[in-house]
Amino acid sequence: MTDLPDRRLLLVHAHPDDESINNGATMARYAAEGARVTLVTCTLGEEGEVIPPELAHLAPDRDDALGPYRAGELAAAMKELGVTDHRFLGGPGRYRDSGMMGAPQNRRPGAFWSADLDEAAGHLVAVVREVRPQVLVTYDPNGGYGHPDHIQAHRVAVRAAELAADPGFRPELGAVWDIPKVYWNRTPRSVATSAFARLGEALGSTPFARAALLDDVPGVVDDPMVTTEIDGTDFAAAKAAAMRAHATQIEVAQPWFALSNALAQPLFTTEYYELARGERGGERERDLFEGVTP
Repeated sequence: MTDLPDRRLLLVHAHPDDESINNGATMARYAAEGARVTLVTCTLGEEGEVIPPELAHLAPDRDDALGPYRAGELAAAMKELGVTDHRFLGGPGRYRDSGMMGAPQNRRPGAFWSADLDEAAGHLVAVVREVRPQVLVTYDPNGGYGHPDHIQAHRVAVRAAELAADPGFRPELGAVWDIPKVYWNRTPRSVATSAFARLGEALGSTPFARAALLDDVPGVVDDPMVTTEIDGTDFAAAKAAAMRAHATQIEVAQPWFALSNALAQPLFTTEYYELARGERGGERERDLFEGVTP
């Protein structure tokens, strides 16, 4: 096996742009510090709504060409974050964006939501056994806000972590690896509440007419559930640039942004997590790798 960096971080996300919104500052910080940061994105995001009018033809009900375009946006975003290892689960286009919960696209052939769990996890096991991450970051069991692809990404990530450590599961995928720490993306309720209060005061000076609701932010939980915070202040510009690279999906007016609904919400540069598996490094961790040995 080739030499690996001492710190190795794997993130599993559903669509291009999810990584930059949720973990952009974290990814940029660890990449700058020399950690190996690997991103696996489960779909191309083919069902997303398109913000720029000049790109409206890419939409799934017109040219249905949004997926490859968003793959290009993701590559540009990774350059902004300094991340060089980004992959699509099973290869680009293996699984299609499933649309929102209950939509007909959930049942479309190839939709990620209807994918066989062990088959999809097997693709991720190959990555886990190659990269041997000490830390895995993904969504909570509800996918942060109930999107079927986010829920499925959680399921696939958790299942892959189990199977990667099982010597009986497809030995041809490489030597077993047991991931020491697994985290869910979170936002403390007090932090979100304070940020929305500031947004309310600043809204008139932004290009956005209205603010989102606090409940629109995925993964908001009561403060005691948050175990870890990563200060990404020094990487605020990189995170904002990565989000701007996803121009079909996001409009950024730092320190705020909006999705296709045009509702403003805070752009967080300190990012928060809940340790779901592994040994906690302290009362409030400041490093995802606390307590991890190379």
